[in-house]
Amino acid sequence: MAILRSKEIWEMEIEDVQEKLIELKAELAKNISKSSAAGVNENPGKIKELKRTIARVLTIMSQRQKEN
Repeated sequence: MAILRSKEIWEMEIEDVQEKLIELKAELAKNISKSSAAGVNENPGKIKELKRTIARVLTIMSQRQKEN
């Protein structure tokens, strides 16, 4: 999954952003469980980047709600 930038998130429709958030959370859960089960992670920075992207999406969603 490609990491989303702020500009890309702002240009998306709200429904698309919510779907992407669900996908990101599922991927994060999968990576965390894989990391804890195997003990060795293929890409150790992936979890951190997923957390940052989720936080970015949630922040932009809350800013959009405040505007309305």
